[in-house]
Amino acid sequence: MIFEKLRRFLRIAAAALLPLAAAAADYPAKPLHLIVPFAPGGGNDVLARLISTQLGAGLGQQVVVDNRPGASGITATDIVAKSAPDGYTVLLGFIGPLALSPALTKVPYDPVADFASLGFLAESYHILVVNPAVPARSVKELVALAKREPGKLNYASSGQGANLHLITEIFKNATGIQMVHVPYKGAGPATTAVIAGEAQLVFGSISSSLSYVRANRLVALAVTSPQRSPLAPEVPTLIESGVGDVDVPSWYTLLVPARTPVDVAERLSGEMKRVVANREFGEQLARQAFEVKMLPSDQYARFLKGEMEKWATVVRRNGIRAE
Repeated sequence: MIFEKLRRFLRIAAAALLPLAAAAADYPAKPLHLIVPFAPGGGNDVLARLISTQLGAGLGQQVVVDNRPGASGITATDIVAKSAPDGYTVLLGFIGPLALSPALTKVPYDPVADFASLGFLAESYHILVVNPAVPARSVKELVALAKREPGKLNYASSGQGANLHLITEIFKNATGIQMVHVPYKGAGPATTAVIAGEAQLVFGSISSSLSYVRANRLVALAVTSPQRSPLAPEVPTLIESGVGDVDVPSWYTLLVPARTPVDVAERLSGEMKRVVANREFGEQLARQAFEVKMLPSDQYARFLKGEMEKWATVVRRNGIRAE
C-alpha cells in the first residue's frame, strides 16, 4: 500500500514537471517582459532599453520594456516575485526596493528568497542639480541658502524610501540643513519636477540629467562619485565641495522569480554574459555613466545580504524614517 502511494506520487510529480521541461526546451517561444520599477526617463529606464535591445537579439525574441512605477519600486518588484516562474518575466532589480525599502518598511516579498539572479550587476552614481532660478552655483552656496531659509527648499526624489530619498536625507544630516521632501514615481519625473520649478533640487542620475545641464535647464553642483565623472569633468565631487559620507551609488541587477527552471535561467544568464562581453554595449553603458559586470549567483546573494545589512545600519544611524 505504501509503495503504491509512493509510485502514484512519483507519477504525479513527473507529470507536473513535464510541462516545465517542454517549456524549457522550446524557450523562448514568445516575447519577454522586462519589468522596470520606475517611470520612463530615469537611469533604470535608460539601462533597461539598452539591455532589451541586446538581449532580444540574442534570444531571437522581442524583450518588451514594461515600466511599472509605484511605491518606490516595491510594486514592480512584488509583481515579478509573484509572477509565473517561466522565464518570460524579468525584473530590472534596483537598490531601492531590494535593499533600501526593506530597511524602512515591511515589503511584501523576500528580496533574497523570492528571486533567482541572472548574474548581472551595473552601478552608477548621482549628480546634484538645481533649478536655474535657485541662487546657488555651488554646494557651499546651496547649504548657506538652506540654512538662511530652513524648510523653504523642496527636494524631489524617486519615491518614499527610494535611493534618491535616502541620499538626500544623508546629505541633509551631513550639512545640518532642513528641506521638504517631495516624492515622485521615478528619477525621470523627479528631474522634470525640478526643471518645472515644483521642487528646487534633486540628486538625479548622471545618465539622464546631463542633457538638461547642457541645455541650461538645470545647474549641476556636484557628483556623488569618489572622483569626478569623465562625462562631466567640470563638476566637482561632493567630497571636493566639503561634504563627505554621502555615497549611495545606484546598482541594478536582473532577476527572475524563484523556481524558474534552471536551464531557462542559465540561458538568460548566458545571453547576458554575451551582451556584457560585447564591446559596443560596454561603450554604450560608459556613455551613460554605468559600470557593469557579471556576478555569479552565490556572490550576488552575499552582495545583496551585505547591502541590506549596510543600509539598515545607515538608516538607523541617520534616524531616517518612512514618512
